Amino acid sequence: MGVFNHTINSTNMTHFAYGIAANVVAVLLYGSNLVPVKRIETGDGMFYQWVTCAAIWVVAMLGDLMLQSPKFHPFAMLGGFIWATGNVLVVPIVKAVGLSLGVLIWGSSSLLMGWASTRFGWFGINAQDVSRPVLNYCGAALCLLSGLIFFFVKSDVDLHNSSETIPLLIDREDQFLPLGLSKRPVSGINGPSSTPFWIDIIGTKTRRFIGCMLAVLSGLLYGSSFTPILYIKARSACTDCIFQGASAFNLDYVYAQCSGIFVASTVYFAIYCAAMRNRPRVYSRAILPGMLSGVMWALATYCWFLANNYLSAVITFPIVTAGYGLVAALWGCLVFKEIKGLSNCFVFLLASFVVLTGSLLTAISKL
Repeated sequence: MGVFNHTINSTNMTHFAYGIAANVVAVLLYGSNLVPVKRIETGDGMFYQWVTCAAIWVVAMLGDLMLQSPKFHPFAMLGGFIWATGNVLVVPIVKAVGLSLGVLIWGSSSLLMGWASTRFGWFGINAQDVSRPVLNYCGAALCLLSGLIFFFVKSDVDLHNSSETIPLLIDREDQFLPLGLSKRPVSGINGPSSTPFWIDIIGTKTRRFIGCMLAVLSGLLYGSSFTPILYIKARSACTDCIFQGASAFNLDYVYAQCSGIFVASTVYFAIYCAAMRNRPRVYSRAILPGMLSGVMWALATYCWFLANNYLSAVITFPIVTAGYGLVAALWGCLVFKEIKGLSNCFVFLLASFVVLTGSLLTAISKL
């Protein structure tokens, strides 16, 4: 009996180590996936989000082939639609409050939604138990508290990038018309520029408030995006359910969710093109960085789903969402100099300590 218990404990520790390692990789990739486009002009972000989602779908398709194409559940695409809706708001958020603060705020609201729905079984999914619930509650609370503390960090956002500011697609009909007959505004010796994005021209306080509210909304959508997959898995044992026999392996659902992401982003981009009268703002320098962002996000998602197999969503949600917010904040603070001043740095360090403590408590609650 002693040998049997030792084997079980050894297996649990091995799975715990694999889960933590996958979580660490997911945190690093999620927290860094917007870095390639930080200094690239993306305009209103609609073209950028479509490029990113296309790259996500390509990576997921390759992953599906490596997994020998498991059964495709269209319902899992709903999670992709939810995620893509939140992703549309990313560029206005980063322009309004910066990379560090934006990711931290939507990470906190995503944490609250994802942790609560898995812990208490919201939306028809199974509630997930942990060995030490008190530690789990305390860890999740500290992770959420860190997001609230980060809210008081003032970010210095540069709205005027030195990179490409003129869209690739311009009005070809009046390109060669005399200056007085051209319908495009004159912007100086550097040539024509597009109409300023709405988030760039509103007041600082208003921009910050709108950016924070959009970040909260985006986080709630992100935190709900995995619910359809958990719903399918919760009903895999029902004999009279269409999801009977559904796979318990989380990676089998990544392709379906990413397909939903690509379809939704394409629909949003088509609506945007129609609203712009087929004159979308397409920035050529955003293509490769956008693709890199998508690849990083897709790989991070595979790592996160893999971690869920070894641990559980109620464990990984607080660790990943709080962790990638901290990574993004470090990028914003150390590289992009968005956080300046002694008081801001003190608040940042305090919130960082809180989030690390919360993540540690959440991880221990599984043991």
